[in-house]
Amino acid sequence: MENRKGNLMSVRTDLKVLDATIRDGGLCNNFAFSDEFVRSLYEANIACGVDYMEFGYKASKKLFNVNEFGKWKFCDEDAIRSIVGENDSPMKIAVMADVGRCDFKTDFLPKEQSVIDMVRVACYIHQIPSALEMIEYLHELGYETTCNIMAISQATESQIESALEMLEQSHVDVIYLVDSYGSFYPENAANLARKYVEVGDRCGKKIGFHAHNNQTLAFANTIETMSYGVSFLDATANGMGRGAGNCAMELLLGFLKNPKYSLFALLTFIEKYMLPLKKEGVVWGFDIQYMITGQLNRHPREAIQFTNEGRTDYCEFYTDISDS
Repeated sequence: MENRKGNLMSVRTDLKVLDATIRDGGLCNNFAFSDEFVRSLYEANIACGVDYMEFGYKASKKLFNVNEFGKWKFCDEDAIRSIVGENDSPMKIAVMADVGRCDFKTDFLPKEQSVIDMVRVACYIHQIPSALEMIEYLHELGYETTCNIMAISQATESQIESALEMLEQSHVDVIYLVDSYGSFYPENAANLARKYVEVGDRCGKKIGFHAHNNQTLAFANTIETMSYGVSFLDATANGMGRGAGNCAMELLLGFLKNPKYSLFALLTFIEKYMLPLKKEGVVWGFDIQYMITGQLNRHPREAIQFTNEGRTDYCEFYTDISDS
């Protein structure tokens, strides 16, 4: 394939690294992170040169019981400020808002009153019109916005083209290619990345990539899409995220050649906070059941249930979901 941007030795100054540990990792422990954990990660990200830190979801308190989740499911302004103050740092603060699961017209302050910089609007492809409504509203409030179209591996080519055409006409700043099911191989990821980048180049929008590690390809797919011009790269500390997890931040920061990025503070954080989290029984990361759902291009919910039940009967699992 042609059109690669840079090489393994070059510095890409257009790249932005986004840490999604609290948001995607929060799906592993109902967002029950201590303030010390979140503050230490915030400080580590700044020391490592990370560009954006996603603090969690801006979920509706009408739809979700606040007593069943940690505060990063809801990301109240006061909660974020208790960690970052006025965020006197070069790193920007992001939150995610799911279409249909947030009260965006009441829960977001005008940007000048908020420490949040970016709102990442997540939707499925049939929800693009609703996502566009949110994006335009949040743009008017003054926020940077992204559109993260989930489960794109199950969308048709014509659906993808229609969605990109609609987003091209919007005020969205970043369009995200999302491998929700961890089903992509580098070739799939590259083909879609080139399609997204072509649209982004035409209308002046950036393209991002968010990977899942069902087939241990999250890092490989991330740097493959990057090589074709994707510039917003998601990763998490120790790969913590729903199910098989995400692209590991330590892999990504160790790979990028820009001297603004460094690894040491993240390694310290992993030693002090991520390893104890695993010892406490919080589970994430590659396992065979996630490989199977990734290979079958399926949502990992059955694999997550399999994991939670402590099962290891992989053959039975494979037979069951292959037949369903």
